[in-house]
Amino acid sequence: MSDNRDGNQEAQSWQSLAFLWTGSMICIPSLLIGGTLVSGMPLWEAVLVGLIGYGIIVVLMIFQGIQSSDIHKPTVSVASQVFGEQGSKKIISIILAVACLGWFGIQANVCGAAFSQFLSVYGINLPVPLSSLIWGIIMLLSAIYGIKILNILNYVAVPILLAVCVYAVAVSLMGDGVAQIKNYMPAGSMSFLSGLSITIGSFALGAVIAGDYSQYAKSRKDVGKAAFIGILPSGVLMITVGAILTLTAGTADITSVFTELGLPVLGIIALILATWTTNAVNAFSGGIAIINVFNISKEKERIAVAIAGGVGTLLAVVGILDYFVPIMSVLSAMIPPVAGVMIASYWVIQKGDKSKWASKEGINFLGVISWLVGAAIAGIPVIFSFFPSLPQLPNQPLIGMVISFVCYLVARNIIVQKQVSINQ
Repeated sequence: MSDNRDGNQEAQSWQSLAFLWTGSMICIPSLLIGGTLVSGMPLWEAVLVGLIGYGIIVVLMIFQGIQSSDIHKPTVSVASQVFGEQGSKKIISIILAVACLGWFGIQANVCGAAFSQFLSVYGINLPVPLSSLIWGIIMLLSAIYGIKILNILNYVAVPILLAVCVYAVAVSLMGDGVAQIKNYMPAGSMSFLSGLSITIGSFALGAVIAGDYSQYAKSRKDVGKAAFIGILPSGVLMITVGAILTLTAGTADITSVFTELGLPVLGIIALILATWTTNAVNAFSGGIAIINVFNISKEKERIAVAIAGGVGTLLAVVGILDYFVPIMSVLSAMIPPVAGVMIASYWVIQKGDKSKWASKEGINFLGVISWLVGAAIAGIPVIFSFFPSLPQLPNQPLIGMVISFVCYLVARNIIVQKQVSINQ
């Protein structure tokens, strides 16, 4: 079994991996999730939803990440056992590539729009498409140089972002801020499960592709420590900050908060760093998926990352942010079932024994069909949501993963029993 670690991407410490995950969590969408949750439930419940939701994400990341750490391969390569080489390359890789490119475009679009708004305060008119193009290229360049650059970027950005978030909360709590939180009654009504769906769906992609980065971890224990420490504290913090800012300042948009405080420069710096650290991860994972789709050699990884970031930047230029909700709803239904099948194969059937892992040629229809069943059932509420006249069903990202997990185990057990009876 070959080790994919090269000179630029040597085995990394759990601390650097945890910092990378923290940088991914500290982003504007995480703040917005906090604002969304608190609009329909009390603050304490929103924080509890965040804790449980991200706790589930951590468990999935550990299961997915250890597979890649054991085998020293990224997610789409590890998936070649359960989906087959062609199934992984042509089906799963395309889904992951589209998801990463979509997220890259959305983050670059968010950054471009905020930067244009920031410049307008000083009378400078920079069109949002051009601003999105500029920032998309800047983010792409950092991603091209892989894990080492991502680690450096996160070591610089994360402390700054944490300080900005803490400062924003401290200022917002001055005056009658604490009283506003104590006396708050949510205007809308959001169920606990709906809040959990939003939280899990927001980082479902990160959980599935955790192996892209955990493949460089030194041990299984490092994967677990990095996921737990990198995701849970920062995730709950961002939801809490977003919720508090929404209650006290009327918005979870940190740039608007700092503009109102007369500190627009600090707000835009926070937003740029937040989107930058997250987007570098999106471009890197998108590049790995593209390598598998088009059979690009490992040596040309930087070219694949450049293609991923380039397409994502174009999506930002055309305004993909306008289609955020439908795109993310569809992806939240399609992506988790990938992990369901992979976890069933590696952890239940193989019992986590890396010596039993082997890539399968062609398409493994058992894995593909199990994924498809879970994705289709999870996608029904999403499809219904596009048609108001149809019954509206709750969208739960974990449903598809559980269904695919069960389908794969049941179907494989039936196949094994038939083979045994034939041999007898």
